[in-house]
Amino acid sequence: MLLKEIKDALLHLAFPHVCEGCGSDNLQAEHLLCLRCLSSLPSTNFHMHANNPIEKIFWGRIPVTSATSQYYFTKESMMQHLMHQFKYKGNKEVGSYLGKLMGWALVESNRFSFIDALVPLPLHRSREHKRGYNQATVLCEGISSILNKPVLKNVVIRREQTETQTKKGRIQRWQNMAGKFELANPQAIKDKQVLLVDDVVTTGATLEACGQEILKAENVQLNIATLCFSFH
Repeated sequence: MLLKEIKDALLHLAFPHVCEGCGSDNLQAEHLLCLRCLSSLPSTNFHMHANNPIEKIFWGRIPVTSATSQYYFTKESMMQHLMHQFKYKGNKEVGSYLGKLMGWALVESNRFSFIDALVPLPLHRSREHKRGYNQATVLCEGISSILNKPVLKNVVIRREQTETQTKKGRIQRWQNMAGKFELANPQAIKDKQVLLVDDVVTTGATLEACGQEILKAENVQLNIATLCFSFH
């Protein structure tokens, strides 16, 4: 035991395992956030409630069985810092960890117990090549490790790259995304309860456009989960 403790101490000195939120080294090896930072994340608890704000986004637009977002997103917050590390600093480990947190939340709710497969919202191949990965796929892989459901990566493809949605209004976002996705493998999701996954939902325009394609498959049911809800 003493030798193991010495080995662990030396490894920690050489490769310090610190909290991604505050930099503290007071955390368990399997976690990327200390308990203080983990408990401070602004959970929505939408996964436990029907007719939540995410489901209401899609009312009258596309038929969605269940929808949720794990956390509220605000500027200058810890969540923004984690998202920045994940999306723009190449830190896939953060994304995988956040995906696992999503998975644990979904396990708590019987509203998502029937999911058959996970579908990441696709990036255009040029943007995915530049980033090195699709952040939605990384989240799906984290969720999959908890739910033990397959990740179907090429069911829907992104036909062309679009401008950033950040500064666009709801109508502009919808116009920007119209016709940008294509259902490439309808057989893969036939007769399935599909969970479409992305990192952030604001107006829902991108998820709606992708969801419309998914719903073209025979007897498919659409569900949606995002890591964050960015509200105005």
